[in-house]
Amino acid sequence: MNIKSNGKSRMTQSIVLLRDTAGLGRENPCRNRVAALKKKVTMKTTKKIYGIALALACGLAATLKGQVLYVANSGNNTIGEYGLDGSTVNASLISGLSDPYGIAISGNDLFVANYGSSTVGEYTTSGGTVNAALISGLDRPFGIAISGNELLVANAINGTIGEYTTSGATNTSSLVTGLSDPDGIAISGNDLFITSGSGTVGEYTTSGATINPSLISGLSEPFGIAISGNDLFVVNHGNGTIGEYTTSGATVNPSLISGLDATGITISGNDLFVTYGASVGEYTTSGATVNASLIFGLADPVGIAISVPEPSAGALAGLGAAAFWLWRRRK
Repeated sequence: MNIKSNGKSRMTQSIVLLRDTAGLGRENPCRNRVAALKKKVTMKTTKKIYGIALALACGLAATLKGQVLYVANSGNNTIGEYGLDGSTVNASLISGLSDPYGIAISGNDLFVANYGSSTVGEYTTSGGTVNAALISGLDRPFGIAISGNELLVANAINGTIGEYTTSGATNTSSLVTGLSDPDGIAISGNDLFITSGSGTVGEYTTSGATINPSLISGLSEPFGIAISGNDLFVVNHGNGTIGEYTTSGATVNPSLISGLDATGITISGNDLFVTYGASVGEYTTSGATVNASLIFGLADPVGIAISVPEPSAGALAGLGAAAFWLWRRRK
């Protein structure tokens, strides 16, 4: 997929990293977790704790199973919704967009960077339109990320990162300036990592201060970027690789995954989900292939993001019951 702009052929994506905060991982069925818990308690306490363990483990497992992939299809101007197992929920959850590239999610809100119309639109994760032109007057927005109540948007043509509120107000249209075709954005704490057409990943604070504009250099058309702990995963579209680096800039493996015409990337636990060609592939963070065609038949997919649902009623009930039981034990 090529984007022609000012005589250049460019493409990009945006990544929002939403971690598996429960730390259980999506491949752990609740029955196995309960069985493990049962082995760790005495016969005297088993009956009392079993119900609590069942509610807690199954509730959290059900919550994690509810994770959803959202994919921006620039070829048909849609956002598609899919399960982490590759199942299609709604291939045209949102339609009528204008070259959608970046996707960012906050709670039940989904923000889309439209390269074609130079806008950011706001939608619900169920597909409802909140404001199709929440932010307008941008300069070909590509990457988009969320930090608290702030939206950070990469403007490819004028080389800036703008900061806006999630309600659409402008904080500053030039939080970071002087960039070269900024594409992917990833946030870790107060640190902002940006891929650019100069073949670099730069590090900045979320308040706009420069830490290192060339934290990582020598890349090949870097686009997507994702963070897991202290590791950065960068899509090199030019040479078809995904490289792994530390957040301090050290190289772990510049060709962790190769042979991909990739653009976007996101992470769930130990799994990387990558958009390339007409597909989404799944890989481990150590570089192993899980399913190179997890989702296929897409239309020039670029941006990709994972929505992590709020804890289910079952999980919350389990947590409450566990806390109450421990409190009673201390009495």
